[in-house]
Amino acid sequence: MNENEVKTSELTDDEIRQMVAESDTGGRRPSGLAAKIVMYAAMAWSLFQLWIASPLPFAFGIFVLNDTQSRSIHLAFAMFLGYMLFPPLKSSPRTRIPVQDWVLALLGAFCGAYLYLFYAELAARPGQPTAFDLVVALAGVTLLLEVTRRVIGLPMTLMALLFIGYIFLGPYMPEMIAHKGASFGKGMTHLWLSTEGVFGVALGVSSGFVFLFVLFGALLDTGGAGNYFIKSALSLLGHMRGGPAKAAVVSSGLTGLISGSSIANVVTVGTFTIPLMKRVGYKPHVAAAVETAASVDGQIMPPVMGAAAFLMVEYVGIPYTQIIKHAALPALMSYIALFYIVHLEACKADIRGIPRDNMPPLMNRLIGFVLSVSGVILLANVVYFGLGWIKGVAGDASTLVIALLMLGAYIGLVKYESNYPELHMEDPNSPILKLPEPGPTIKSGLHFLLPVAALIWNLMIEELSPALSAFWATMFLIFILVTQRPLGAWFRGQREIKADWAQGFQDLKTGLIAGARNMVGVAIATSTAGIIVGTVTLTGIGLVLAEVVELISAGNLLLMLCMVAVASLILGMGVPTTANYIIVSTLMAPVVVELGAQSGLVVPLIAIHMFVFYFGIMADVTPPVGLAAYAAAGIAKCDPMLTGFTAFWYSIRTSVLPFMFIYNTQLLLIGIDSISQFILVVVSAIAASLIFVAASQNWFITRSKWYESALLLLIAFSLFRPNFWMDMIVPPYNKVAPTQIMQIAEKAPANEDLRVWIEGEDLNGKLVNKGMLLPLGEAGTAAQRFERFGLRLQTNGDQLEVAAVKFRSKADKAGFKQGQTVTAIEMESTQPAPEWLFIPTLGMLALVIFVQRRRAAATAVAA
Repeated sequence: MNENEVKTSELTDDEIRQMVAESDTGGRRPSGLAAKIVMYAAMAWSLFQLWIASPLPFAFGIFVLNDTQSRSIHLAFAMFLGYMLFPPLKSSPRTRIPVQDWVLALLGAFCGAYLYLFYAELAARPGQPTAFDLVVALAGVTLLLEVTRRVIGLPMTLMALLFIGYIFLGPYMPEMIAHKGASFGKGMTHLWLSTEGVFGVALGVSSGFVFLFVLFGALLDTGGAGNYFIKSALSLLGHMRGGPAKAAVVSSGLTGLISGSSIANVVTVGTFTIPLMKRVGYKPHVAAAVETAASVDGQIMPPVMGAAAFLMVEYVGIPYTQIIKHAALPALMSYIALFYIVHLEACKADIRGIPRDNMPPLMNRLIGFVLSVSGVILLANVVYFGLGWIKGVAGDASTLVIALLMLGAYIGLVKYESNYPELHMEDPNSPILKLPEPGPTIKSGLHFLLPVAALIWNLMIEELSPALSAFWATMFLIFILVTQRPLGAWFRGQREIKADWAQGFQDLKTGLIAGARNMVGVAIATSTAGIIVGTVTLTGIGLVLAEVVELISAGNLLLMLCMVAVASLILGMGVPTTANYIIVSTLMAPVVVELGAQSGLVVPLIAIHMFVFYFGIMADVTPPVGLAAYAAAGIAKCDPMLTGFTAFWYSIRTSVLPFMFIYNTQLLLIGIDSISQFILVVVSAIAASLIFVAASQNWFITRSKWYESALLLLIAFSLFRPNFWMDMIVPPYNKVAPTQIMQIAEKAPANEDLRVWIEGEDLNGKLVNKGMLLPLGEAGTAAQRFERFGLRLQTNGDQLEVAAVKFRSKADKAGFKQGQTVTAIEMESTQPAPEWLFIPTLGMLALVIFVQRRRAAATAVAA
């Protein structure tokens, strides 16, 4: 669908929902036998994914699949449903499936399942494909490119074609990027018949992790959780200044927990909030932009993060729980900052909220708020410490004990909720004419929190894998989905509950189908991204790209980060966030790490991957392509380009964060050693976000002068990165002669990292000097600590050389090579804590507050 041809001011609600379907789940709605085939294929895909994630195949010894076989079947389902649900052209029929699409769907499914169907034969002749193998590989790549064009769009298809062309035309490329090329057989084998290309890590993550979390979200939404989150946010915030906009931010963040799609988030939440924002006084394009920015930011909210969280597990090599920890604070900062933006917009235009029918006194509202916050904190502590205590006491029986407690809690909550109207069961598309009461609204759906608590228990306390955690949480959610209606009816005294049971199973069926349809785009995107990743591993273009970037940026890390950000934005204009993340992280993350090391900045890999991911998300609001902005503009009946630019301006605070946590990794909760330091980092980071927003909006207490905005930017920067100024006053490191490394390693405490400067030749024979971290691990002699790391050093006069690096050791993966020379060791200096600079920074902030308060008071008197 060409967004430039959409006349959003004329779109009806049905046309907006059709736009979402065209983008996310397929615009085709067949009937009759074709509809049943599509429906049962989608259900079969969901059930297959639940089966391979469960312990049942190993328990019964039936249909046990390895990763490659699972990926093959996963892609077969995705290609079949892609051709069935996504028409090739705008003029193609939407209510029936043409014969040619049936043929393409079946051929695509066969090519996708080829590695499963002929797994034994292919394993018996590795690297020796038959003519039929190559025909299937060529057909598979071609069919994948066509379904990518339909599902994802032409830009992703053209990019994949460009990389395929690079494989075979390497000798004819310009000298800087030329390579020896590959034969047809080698190229097709690498892309389709191995796990280096299409069936690589990205598709494995889609099959192993992402599907289950998307299915979890779809089932939760089908059961009414999405509607519950929206109405709860409105009931709590709708009466405040600019209340509907604040409710949009909060509800979009909550639905972002269970949704991986920004455009679906826009339509789900925006249908309610955009008309309400307009009603209280927000301009149409501002209302649409607020919803767009809030919905797009839903993809940075753990635990799903638009599927990127699971990809980071594989690419960065750290546990899923660590990914969530690193992502939590930036996501929280971004949403609080957006909440403040809508407050400032309301202040500028003097926009009030929607009055409640019965407004309780201020003291009662404050008491209710404190009790609500206390209840949430108490619940979190009960889940973490209480359930954790049960695990310590019950041991192996803890799972059964927790399951029984969850069941009892579920039944008790449904009985408690039966005293209140089932607001979340109402039609989610019905207009909201007045604010729902907060108490009854919140109390009507508390049982939706139980599956989320089960997921947290599995991940954080049982420490199960993400796939198994999602499986057990999903099974609990399926039980809730089937039983919540009849159980609620029973407690309400309704004894004829046969129809409620039937509706419960219908909800389950709808959720299984929705989960599969939501996954088609993710599966196709990760598969096609595998072509790009396979090209990098086959041709070595990543090393060439590092040289090109270094040449253009002249080794300047900040300039290079700007180049990476622009590349992510450009790629993301036509590529889904997940695929954009795979491509740019594969190409650029190693480059940033290498050039950062040469600049003396040892950048953690997770920081680089988060940087790329954030700018991929920003592309969803970047004009001229930004389907989320088009959908919001359609609801608001306003100009989509103006909406896009306004949403982009509101999202500036999100684009600043990646630069900040590259230089200050404490924003990712890295290197925090105490509770007090954690509190200081969180408070200062949130304050910096709010002050940056005030500067970018030219409004703090009142409208800001230009110099006040500049001063607020300086204050925000100082709170974000106080070490920038402290490093100017006292250098953070002192250099020590490398020959002292043995004595230093002997005395260093356990798990200390030693900063060393290494000099040696790269693969092209160029002499490179870069900083690296040498983890010392557990206490011991220097030789023991280096041996565990996989490194052997020797002294040659006043030089220290890398004598040997153990193959596939931690040292090998970190980039240490035999023959390198350690030129210096950096020891931390006795630098004062950078946070001391918060004192003069807060002094400047107090000055701005004083000046603006005086001006605001003078303006009020004059008025």
